[in-house]
Amino acid sequence: MPSDPKQKARAEVRRAQAEFERAQERVQRERADARAARRKRFAQAQKDGLTVREIADEAGLNFSHVAEIIRGE
Repeated sequence: MPSDPKQKARAEVRRAQAEFERAQERVQRERADARAARRKRFAQAQKDGLTVREIADEAGLNFSHVAEIIRGE
């Protein structure tokens, strides 16, 4: 462990940045997974007979946004 306060502070800064970057990567993976799951469920709802407008009403989204989600845009 560094004994110099500046060395210790530098090590803490590097550690904090590394932890932040790991957390950001986790969030990005979770967000991508959630988007894929939503797209799959919306597409399944459409196959099950709901219109894009009905899906939008249930999700509280604009129907054009729902159509984009289903298309994967």
